[in-house]
Amino acid sequence: MTAIHDETKIELPLTTAIVNTLHSGMFISLQGALITARDAAHARLQDSHKWGHPLPIVLFDTVIYYVGPSPTPPGHIIGSAGPTTAVRMEPYLEFMLQSGVRGIIGKGALSDTAAELLKKYNAVYFLATGGAAALYAQTITAVEIIAYHDLGAEAIRKITVKSFPCIVAMDAHGGNIFKEGQAAFRQ
Repeated sequence: MTAIHDETKIELPLTTAIVNTLHSGMFISLQGALITARDAAHARLQDSHKWGHPLPIVLFDTVIYYVGPSPTPPGHIIGSAGPTTAVRMEPYLEFMLQSGVRGIIGKGALSDTAAELLKKYNAVYFLATGGAAALYAQTITAVEIIAYHDLGAEAIRKITVKSFPCIVAMDAHGGNIFKEGQAAFRQ
């Protein structure tokens, strides 16, 4: 079976130099360590910073995957691990980007404000396919809870991935597949 589109393989961490090469619409295969976090973890990180407490993780050059995996079945390292709707994390986006995050992974469109923040902080939004949770779980080769164990599925994890498929939805140059797709449809 041949691929429909060429994909670019990226070895993590995601540096500024790599971000600068990415453009909306590119098919990407990620390899290396991702950090998982959802609403509760984002809120706790932001509150820790607000109150002057050190963050429990280093965010510089990381990619945050918006996911709360389902319970791990026997014989597996993780349960289903599909993307969460990214707009839910928008209230925390500027803080996370200021803290050094270079990429985020979720599903669905983000606002124009988010697009401007990605440009300002030289970061990228990767789109993961909703409904493909079992597929994404198969790309995960290691899992470690690294902060906020009490949050259960929303605890912050370091996951190691191999051939994690995604698309550059919004790049650091202002490219946005959601806007571009709408414009193409209108023509």
